[in-house]
Amino acid sequence: MLANEVERAVSRYLAVADRLLPGRISGFYVVGSVALGAWRAGRSDIDFVATVAGDLGERDLRRLALLHKAGNAPAAWRALARARPDVPGTLNGVFVAERDLGRPVTSLRPLASHSGPSFKRGRGFEANPVVWKVLLEKGVAVRGPAPGELGLDPEPGRLREWNLGQLHGHFATWAGRALSARPPRKPLQPAHQVALATVLSPPRLHHTIATGEVISKEAAAEYALDTFGPRWHPLLRLALARRLGLPAPAPGDARRVPRLVGEFVLEVIASADEK
Repeated sequence: MLANEVERAVSRYLAVADRLLPGRISGFYVVGSVALGAWRAGRSDIDFVATVAGDLGERDLRRLALLHKAGNAPAAWRALARARPDVPGTLNGVFVAERDLGRPVTSLRPLASHSGPSFKRGRGFEANPVVWKVLLEKGVAVRGPAPGELGLDPEPGRLREWNLGQLHGHFATWAGRALSARPPRKPLQPAHQVALATVLSPPRLHHTIATGEVISKEAAAEYALDTFGPRWHPLLRLALARRLGLPAPAPGDARRVPRLVGEFVLEVIASADEK
């Protein structure tokens, strides 16, 4: 069952999709925080995997790019009205050819993907062993057969390797920038807020490497509190409170937060290598 707000958002998105690409979206599956039982109204996005019947021509791809803007217009207007730099409630996902669903996920080439403000043709990060595992085990079918009937191959034997690759690639690079004189920023968001939004992702990957299971960022906070030393506990509790929208103490000297998060990420990576 989907929360009412999620169901309404998905229904609106699919209504727009069916007007722009009639008969082409053959399957639609909700994954991410919704599937993991950690979706929060006004704070979480809605992640999906969509299947497409047939090939997509140039005109179809232009319409698919338009879908992300038109289908997510209500979320964008709400964020604008509340002067929020982010846009919670956005539907982000990957589009794959229906005929390719049985292929090993790391060899599958998506048709396109939507993520944040970007539209990418011919690729999509979400086609990976973690998302495919969640899709197979917990995905919510809004349209199309149940996930267990799709013949999916999440490549469980590559799950650890893929997560380690993410830690040593994206997150190690991010940590290096966080430890520099110019830490990562986003439009309208100071560096310390960007850093706090990053804290819970590496422990989430660490958990999957250690156990083979995928958990939410909220559960990753509790896991990290049990796994890593007390030096990091104030940082983890602050990140969790912000994730949940709960009152949280000011981070002290905000300029120190990116460096602290960078150091924590490097410790998570070193620990994951030993698992």
